[in-house]
Amino acid sequence: MQAQVPVLARLRGASKRFGPRVALDGIDLDIPGGQALALLGANGAGKTTAVSLLLGLLRPECGLVEVFGRPPGDLAAKRGVGVMLQSAGVPEHAKVAELLALTRSYYPNPRPTTECVTLAGLEGLLDRRYGQLSGGQQRRVQFALALCGRPRLLFLDEPSTGLDVGARTALWRAVRHLVTEGVGVLLTTHYLEEAESLADQVVVLGRGKIIASGSIAEVRARVAQRQVRCSSVLEPATIAAWPEVREVRRQEGRVEIVTDAAEDLVRRLLTADATLSELEVRRASLAEAFVEITRDDAVSGGTAVNESPNGSEREAA
Repeated sequence: MQAQVPVLARLRGASKRFGPRVALDGIDLDIPGGQALALLGANGAGKTTAVSLLLGLLRPECGLVEVFGRPPGDLAAKRGVGVMLQSAGVPEHAKVAELLALTRSYYPNPRPTTECVTLAGLEGLLDRRYGQLSGGQQRRVQFALALCGRPRLLFLDEPSTGLDVGARTALWRAVRHLVTEGVGVLLTTHYLEEAESLADQVVVLGRGKIIASGSIAEVRARVAQRQVRCSSVLEPATIAAWPEVREVRRQEGRVEIVTDAAEDLVRRLLTADATLSELEVRRASLAEAFVEITRDDAVSGGTAVNESPNGSEREAA
């Protein structure tokens, strides 16, 4: 019998309004241990509000919010949570070693400094002042600080913003390691590649409601869209006139076609071009599925939001 996965935090029927605007509309959300859950949505979809409820920064108008079976503001609950937000408020004059020592002092059983340094890739930075670090180095320090208390539940808000490719890969590797240790991770990101790489489950919000959820494969499978690539003598303008075709372009000598009717399109291509070769058909990526699933929000303009100076979402009252 498969062991039941513990739920570390949950929302049940959680709703939140800012004046006349509904930011969350009765959503249910579970964050299990040993899994990474990506919370996705356009600006104003409700991501920031959901995270703020789980962190105890906001209270719902109705519904239940629990972290480790307790109210999120409970001290015992807070000690089990690590948080990496976009707006960190870290003292710029402090050295990295001092920041780690101070943060570790808040917890009865902190993670060893050497582990924090290794997981976050801070080698050679301990004697540097935080304000003298690059943006990417500061993000790595913020990640290390989120790990100091050995959190069972980790909130990562746009964690790889400002990181180069190597640092981003190292961070993803560290997150996967933490998940194997049983840590539950809630990830919000605009990098759909990041969600596709890290998430076991995806929840897509739209105008305060959950509009899609499941594994990466399940969310991708909701979209009929396929991409067909081939080498063909046919002109893109000719293919674009076919009813099965949504988009077409020629790139690097090959034709790339987006379609909702891949089988019909392939038959038409083979009939029209006997020399056609290198035919490939692939399912929509998570990024393409996300665009399609949230298309109604994009068309309607979504919900009004204000943008904070660092580019993060701040849902308007």
